[in-house]
Amino acid sequence: MTTYEPDVAVVGAGTSGCYAAATIARVGYDVVIVERKSPEEAGHIACGDALKGADAFPEAIPKSQIEPAITNTVVDHGRFEIPQEDAVLDIPVPGELGVIDRLKFGKLLIEGAEKAGVEFHYDTVVNDVHQNADGRVTGLAGRRQGEAAEYDPEIVIDAAGALSLLQDKADLSNATFDTDVNYSQFSSAYREVVEVPEPVEWNDALVFKPTERAAGYLWYFPRTSTEINVGLGFQMTEEPMKLVESLKRDLRDRPEFKGAKVKDKLGAALPTRRPYDSAVAPGFIAIGDAAGHVNPTTGGGIAGAAYGGEYAAEAAIEAIEDGDTSEAALWEYNERVMDHFGGRYAGLDIYNIFVGAVGMGNLTGLLASLPAEKLSDALYSGSADISLPLALRTAVKSFGHWGTVLDLYKTKTQADRLLDHYEEYPDDPEAFEAWQAQRDGLMDVIYATAGAEAKY
Repeated sequence: MTTYEPDVAVVGAGTSGCYAAATIARVGYDVVIVERKSPEEAGHIACGDALKGADAFPEAIPKSQIEPAITNTVVDHGRFEIPQEDAVLDIPVPGELGVIDRLKFGKLLIEGAEKAGVEFHYDTVVNDVHQNADGRVTGLAGRRQGEAAEYDPEIVIDAAGALSLLQDKADLSNATFDTDVNYSQFSSAYREVVEVPEPVEWNDALVFKPTERAAGYLWYFPRTSTEINVGLGFQMTEEPMKLVESLKRDLRDRPEFKGAKVKDKLGAALPTRRPYDSAVAPGFIAIGDAAGHVNPTTGGGIAGAAYGGEYAAEAAIEAIEDGDTSEAALWEYNERVMDHFGGRYAGLDIYNIFVGAVGMGNLTGLLASLPAEKLSDALYSGSADISLPLALRTAVKSFGHWGTVLDLYKTKTQADRLLDHYEEYPDDPEAFEAWQAQRDGLMDVIYATAGAEAKY
């Protein structure tokens, strides 16, 4: 057995792992990324390929490093196809938007991390987490290229993706770390990259379409005018093959995909939940999908993963320099995540809860009636200015959905209260339990208002 002693061990070579490791390596600390895939497969990740916030990324891996992977820079809005209402909605998307070649993007991230001084251990599977008598995470055990290996770092960073094995293996019950996590809070995604014979007319749009079943949605994201990422997202509680057939059927029915050739297929799980209340424990930090850093309404997670990785790395650096890797020493990472995007994503999760309660069938008429800018706000900012007069005007336009409009207005009001509460996220672990209790009280009101079952 071989034992490695880096300052920091990062598990997973995705976006969050690469940005975290690069940030740490750039200040001179020894950091290793432990990656289960081979060098050839590393960076090959199922993704919708849409990149929001393409103009701003942490400097540890600068935008110039990943820019060659951005294949479509003319895309600037979302196109919502609602067959049930015979409607097509064009929704503006705030900020810079692009579509990427995800495999090339992954390879460029790894290359950027290597340039920063990160060491990669490929073909390495982690199967256990070491902790001391006080519960501090002290290392990892696994197999590297078939041989037993252990890692003995100062800090472990979990970038292992949705439903991370590390969180199953570690006993985090005595920490603030969020353990209220189960598969029903996650979605499955399946996507294909296809080449079509002729350029599509909507090469400047991200196309979304609900499936016949209320639990899923289809997407068509143009990497170029002839190379399209086509995919499907659905809650893990649903039957996957029936929903995949919805995608296949839609592809057969769309004339622009006649004669299309499939270039790649891949599936994955992703969070459709609020970010973890706390993603730190003594000696341990979770980032990216492993901490719920994904917009729960759109599934977009690249920008959040990049910044979450940077914030975790900076907290780890300070903790190592102070000789203190306790929960309190790492806490600032939680604060920065919540301040940047965590509170907003928690607010957006309320709309997921609302949709689950009312059903997509009741929502489509409402979507077709709301102003486009309000839908954009709801999808990206966590709050839309849905005033009572607007709700009443929308109710008139969406005859048959009046009750849904009123419920949305009430739910939105409660979601705004939740956003305000996240702005008061505690600055130390001591106040965390009281903050959680108040938040849970707000959630009880939201569940009752939306007529929804508790998600957490």
